[in-house]
Amino acid sequence: MSLLTVLLQAQQPGGGYFSLLFMVGMIAVMYFFMIRPQAKRAKEQKKFSESITVGEDIVTTAGIHGKISRANEDGTLKIEVSHGTFMTIERSAISMEMTNAARKKAAGASAPAKA
Repeated sequence: MSLLTVLLQAQQPGGGYFSLLFMVGMIAVMYFFMIRPQAKRAKEQKKFSESITVGEDIVTTAGIHGKISRANEDGTLKIEVSHGTFMTIERSAISMEMTNAARKKAAGASAPAKA
């Protein structure tokens, strides 16, 4: 073996610790920027879907607007989409973001205009 080959194969001091520290840092970044916010959003969605009651206006993930007419014991909801037209949907099919946006829009439209 030549001296150049031996020098190129030699590990740099602290090289093993740096790569280990880098990997731990990458996992921490992934956790705090990707996994944790997604788990928090899922927890909020579950809390929202459990808190809705009969008579509330909702929007499904498919974009269907309706009013809850009955909550069934098997986790489904019966919603009225127009006068006399009912649909049965899963409680998890209600979109928290779209329902809250529709509520804000309705509240803004019903508020009196300031002159």
